Amino acid sequence: MAKQAGFGDQLFIAGYDISGDASTVSLGAPAGVLDVTAINGAGGHERIYSNVEGAINFTTFFNDAANQQHDTLKAKGSGADRIVGYFHGSAIGNMAASMTSKQINYDGTRAQDGSLVFSVQALANAYGLDYGEMLTAGKRSDTTATNGSSHNYGAATANGLVAYLQVFSFTGTSCTVKIQQSSDNGGGDAFADLITFTAATGVTSERKTTVALTTAVEQYLRVVTTGTFSECTFAVMASRFAYAL
Repeated sequence: MAKQAGFGDQLFIAGYDISGDASTVSLGAPAGVLDVTAINGAGGHERIYSNVEGAINFTTFFNDAANQQHDTLKAKGSGADRIVGYFHGSAIGNMAASMTSKQINYDGTRAQDGSLVFSVQALANAYGLDYGEMLTAGKRSDTTATNGSSHNYGAATANGLVAYLQVFSFTGTSCTVKIQQSSDNGGGDAFADLITFTAATGVTSERKTTVALTTAVEQYLRVVTTGTFSECTFAVMASRFAYAL
């Protein structure tokens, strides 16, 4: 990979795409620290890591069309968790970041020049911000059960994986999105299920992890869909808990 600008990026929240209304996005994954400096220390602070943290802050233009910026963000007062996802570009393997969060605010500013913008802060809840890779090329639309293209991580890992799903639209009975794995891209080692998300019947989002932190994850991952549907538009990212050295 080389140096890149942030063009063609996407911002998703709870199954809604507000990329066209977002003007700025900032990502943060600071580590909490505890001061454990003892009285017999040598004079410097001693610190250890505390709880994980995460934040995605963004600014949006006002748009009151159905399922757009205002329709999506005004619901922050419900108190429910909201999965926020940032996808860089539109290619499998590109950087992505997602987290389960609480939407803290929805603050509007009407400037003297007539502009109307809203600032939003989402803070991680129960888990931190996960940086990973896109397993779909941004949003993907399937009209029948489909085996997607794979991403080559270069090596297998042994510490599990966390994945995020955002479903934006759906027509049919149900659509089950899965992440499958193979050691050789399905050559001699057939792809097998690794993560199975809850069957989607409408707009939804979900965070899911492998059963254990010691779960082996093969070198190649792909996203597949099964079920009875005529249209399902969704996006998936994954983050391995530790890369092989």
